[in-house]
Amino acid sequence: MIRRLSILILALLISPSLIGQINPAPERTEGEGPWTQLIIRGVTLINGNGAPPISPVDIVVEKNRIVDIQVVGYPGVDIKPADRPQLKSGGKELDANGMYLLPGFVDMHGHIGGEAQGVDAEYVFKLWMAHGITTVRDPSASNGLDWVLDQKKKSAESKITAPRILAYTGFGQGSDKPISTTQMAREWVQNNAKKGADGIKFFGAAPDIMQAALEENKKLGLRSACHHAQMSVAQWNVLHSAKAGLTTMEHWYGLPEALFTDRTVQNYPLDYNYNNEQHRFGEAGRLWQQAAPPFSDKWNSVMNELLELDFTLDPTFNIYEASRDLMRARRAEWHETYTMPSLWKFYQPSKISHGSYWHYWGTEEEIAWKQNYLLWMTFVNEYKNRGGRVTAGSDSGFIFQLYGFAFIRELELLREAGFHPLEVVKAATLNGAEALGMEDQIGTVEVGKLADFVILEVNPLENLKALYGTGAIKLTDENEVVRVGGVKYTIKDGIIYDAKQLLKDVEKMVADEKAKTDFVITQPGMEKD
Repeated sequence: MIRRLSILILALLISPSLIGQINPAPERTEGEGPWTQLIIRGVTLINGNGAPPISPVDIVVEKNRIVDIQVVGYPGVDIKPADRPQLKSGGKELDANGMYLLPGFVDMHGHIGGEAQGVDAEYVFKLWMAHGITTVRDPSASNGLDWVLDQKKKSAESKITAPRILAYTGFGQGSDKPISTTQMAREWVQNNAKKGADGIKFFGAAPDIMQAALEENKKLGLRSACHHAQMSVAQWNVLHSAKAGLTTMEHWYGLPEALFTDRTVQNYPLDYNYNNEQHRFGEAGRLWQQAAPPFSDKWNSVMNELLELDFTLDPTFNIYEASRDLMRARRAEWHETYTMPSLWKFYQPSKISHGSYWHYWGTEEEIAWKQNYLLWMTFVNEYKNRGGRVTAGSDSGFIFQLYGFAFIRELELLREAGFHPLEVVKAATLNGAEALGMEDQIGTVEVGKLADFVILEVNPLENLKALYGTGAIKLTDENEVVRVGGVKYTIKDGIIYDAKQLLKDVEKMVADEKAKTDFVITQPGMEKD
């Protein structure tokens, strides 16, 4: 009975009846290119491989591929123009002197909107692209696999303004009935591969089903991700998944459970109900304190085993940040301009909306979560220090986290965890590419790879806030407050997009929606009659 109940609950999380399709992106009208030749002149290159910045550099692109990278002088001293790459007839030059160029960002956990949030694909895609995100892994394919594959194809053909998309189907999605046997699991995995999915997103299941599905998926050459939901984690934690062939763990669920030494389940209150969002997230914030302490024998043993398995951590720190500081997340400065009214309403306290767990969120919950973060970040940072792969994922569209902006916040939180800014860039680029099996195509600026770049006028290593669409606040020598930064150009497949114009497009979308109902952002319980 317990096995059947677990299968039913997990199936409901991804049931086709709960999947609502949003409007797909319209035909692309933005961007210039690609060209037979594009030369980006004099830029400072911050590569995704951990190397320090170097300038001036000329980067040559033909159509959508990098064909040459040349250092063309020294700081303040350029070599003779005749010795630099020469522009061919019909080519395009982009003067990037004084600017900074990074590989396109890889968001490892990007849901493409959702019916509950009431936002369309164009809104989500433009927010991502405006923040330099050129590749996104969509876990669960929550708009349906066929819909996501259609958007993936159109993005690959540059028919829409969107990042490159990888579709990871939610395990069991599209099945007529819950998967209850290993044979059903293997058959579903085989059919998922035949449909063209790039991988699978798991939420957990009975151990024999997880084992069979992961083994079959790996045999077929597909990759996988897992949110180890509480309904199955007591029997199957991160260590079980890693041994069975899981590619990446999402968030952190399942990891503390693998670190238990004096218990087998977390210390749930006896009136706990998983369907109560305050219970679910409130108790999640007390979980790390029940695990083995940092650098203990158990802690080291689990970490070393995950390292030996070449396992990837995709922490998505940002999506839980409201748990430790609700007011900060709720009052983020971009909400007024860029958050859709329907999305703002979705964020508000609710017994129905996922992640809207502010039933009576208080000081005790926030303090517990702050302690949770310290222990969580300690593990993730040390995992990186020992050679483990850590990626950057946002999981936006929930808990006051807005598409694009939340990815940059994830970079800041990796920095808080102890990553050097160059390690942050590596997590956001090359590490993601490796986890996707695409390191030969994206992740670093190298000859032969796809022309995916992020260009801005401010050094992001000095201040990651310069990557936000709203930029960073700076006081000038003349005592004037200005905004600096924000991505200037996002280049995907050799096409140059004006990132700031993409943000203006989003601003207009939001303004138009607000005008329909005279909507104004207010705080819960403080609305005027």
